[in-house]
Amino acid sequence: MSKKLTNENLNMRAAKISLIAGIIIFAIKFSAYLVTYSTAIFSDAAESIINIVAAAVALYSIIISSKPADQDHPYGHGKIEYFSAGFEGFLIALAGLVIIYSGIEKIITGAGPSQLGIGILLLVASSGANLILALYLAKVGKKTNSLTLIADAKHILTDVYTSGGIIVGLGVVLLTNIPVFDPIIAIIVALNILYTGYKLVRESIGGLMNEVDLKTMNLITEKIIDIRKPEWIDIHELRFWKSANHVFVDFHLILPFYFTIVEAHKSDDLVVSELQKVLPGSQVKIHLDYCDFELCKYCQYSICEQRKEKLTESSEWDSERITGIGLRKLNGLIEP
Repeated sequence: MSKKLTNENLNMRAAKISLIAGIIIFAIKFSAYLVTYSTAIFSDAAESIINIVAAAVALYSIIISSKPADQDHPYGHGKIEYFSAGFEGFLIALAGLVIIYSGIEKIITGAGPSQLGIGILLLVASSGANLILALYLAKVGKKTNSLTLIADAKHILTDVYTSGGIIVGLGVVLLTNIPVFDPIIAIIVALNILYTGYKLVRESIGGLMNEVDLKTMNLITEKIIDIRKPEWIDIHELRFWKSANHVFVDFHLILPFYFTIVEAHKSDDLVVSELQKVLPGSQVKIHLDYCDFELCKYCQYSICEQRKEKLTESSEWDSERITGIGLRKLNGLIEP
């Protein structure tokens, strides 16, 4: 419980810092716009407004997701983090479109910025602050496995890229006195922003639809294969889904039919404890099945006194077998 509370406190503090820092950084960028009247800087400041909104949504998401499971939400409230990440991805893409629109408008009108030296210095300061904030949020998000903070960090990092591109563009304008470079570079940076927004939306949709996370799948299957016991005849129909930093796992495990409840639950307890080592906070449900004599040819349990047939078939496990329909159905047997 202590670790859980610590993670929640870390997430909450990081979200609050992100919100406060976002307001300060926006003030710096808007000051730069008032000095230069650069469309690129205005677009950057507009993205900072979105950062503030996103930080507020992230804070709300973390508050909700930290609530314990209740009667109406037996699996907890963690799924809201996917909504938050998707909303943030949408805002990132929206910021990219705003920058592209502003850039095209500036190319058409041909208006140029002024007092670029001061504007560039202010952007450099705000970009440095944003970079520190993004790295901090990413570090906390990875430590606590918070999709919301990781999404917020990616969002702010795109803001750093935006500002970096705009600083380069304004520097070129300052050196060449060709104002059209300002909107052109802003548009190029905006394309990267659109792609980042797309990836966040795609990730959130995958999470909401319980899309398989291959990294988590490999952690689960590799651990089960590593701790496999000879009496574990077959494992099949493994499924899992994620909600915030919780992973819910379920599968079928076939054991010798004569095992007592106590013996069967020793295997259950072992799997649960070992999976929680690689996936802290995971909840594992195992459907314990009993074997049939038709499965003797797959069984590695050499001391079985009820065996009717020698081990003749391959009994190696891999991800495909563990997630598949199982030996019982492959042999035309009915699930118990």
